[in-house]
Amino acid sequence: FPGLADVSISQDIPVEGEITVPVGSHSPDEDYSTLDEPVKDTILRDLKAVGKKFVHVMYPKKSSALLRDWDLWGPLVLCVSLALMLQGGSADSKDDGGPQFAEVFVIIWFGAVVITLNSKLLGGTISFFQSLCVLGYCVMPLTVAMLVCRLVLLAGGGTISFIIRLIVVGAMFGWSTLASTAFLADSQPPNRKALVVYPIFLFYFVISWMILTFTPQ
Repeated sequence: FPGLADVSISQDIPVEGEITVPVGSHSPDEDYSTLDEPVKDTILRDLKAVGKKFVHVMYPKKSSALLRDWDLWGPLVLCVSLALMLQGGSADSKDDGGPQFAEVFVIIWFGAVVITLNSKLLGGTISFFQSLCVLGYCVMPLTVAMLVCRLVLLAGGGTISFIIRLIVVGAMFGWSTLASTAFLADSQPPNRKALVVYPIFLFYFVISWMILTFTPQ
């Protein structure tokens, strides 16, 4: 490149403008993290979050509250509570009710996993644990139904007792199904919602059947 030999570069060319790094205002909250807060505040914050999710299940509507801040504490408590109330039935093979507890625990979690995988395979937009969170929290009406059925059975059996339990379990079954589909409806393709709702229907139907057919030993 012989032409480049005639080009001279001056060392005194001024550089216009300012080269600065924008620095935002520093707030004390930026130095705060959950690692610095007291254990009491952490527990209270988690309990409030779980309580809000229970409220959303009691008044089911299309909301992202269960999907945005998912957790598995509520589903775990509900699953253990339901399994404890179902143990000791006449269908148990042992007096301690251990197989019944394991049966309920496995059915709930395995069923939730299968429904979640089915939802993902059909093109669902929510994550695996978000779906588990919704399905687990929506077991709450059936847990309440089990508690009512235990109280009714304490008063005695008979036709009237069965009719009361049938009405309660049927109502709570519908509540759980509607609540879960209300939360999961927007995350599914419009032409495949029926394929997602049907396994959810079977999931809560099996749990409802276990509650309805429960008889104390």
